[in-house]
Amino acid sequence: MLAVSAWAAQAEGKRDEAVKLMRAAADNEDASVKHVAMENRLYPMRELLADMLMAQGEAAAALKEYETSLKNAPMRLRGFYGAAKAAEASGDAKKARDYFEKLAKLTRYADGDRPELRELKQRLASK
Repeated sequence: MLAVSAWAAQAEGKRDEAVKLMRAAADNEDASVKHVAMENRLYPMRELLADMLMAQGEAAAALKEYETSLKNAPMRLRGFYGAAKAAEASGDAKKARDYFEKLAKLTRYADGDRPELRELKQRLASK
């Protein structure tokens, strides 16, 4: 409910309230006892917090949250991609390259048409 409320606040332009609610959702999830059935969440709350921070133009803060999320939910396509984009937007070219390389390794056999994969293929082709 906190996450839904956070994104509703974001849509209403209440940026501070949105981040506060989303951070509470992420903190609650991090503090909860993990059950084997919930280990592979579709969207980790910390990753969604990072997405929100990126949407608000807070790339450095978003990068920190993506990195924390990747510790709790490793090897996630959206986590690597988000971290790469946040690093790039915050001016850390080395971290951006490192995260794009991790994404490339993770998706090396992927044949889908996700926007993240299209961008990655374009980047690799331009090297």
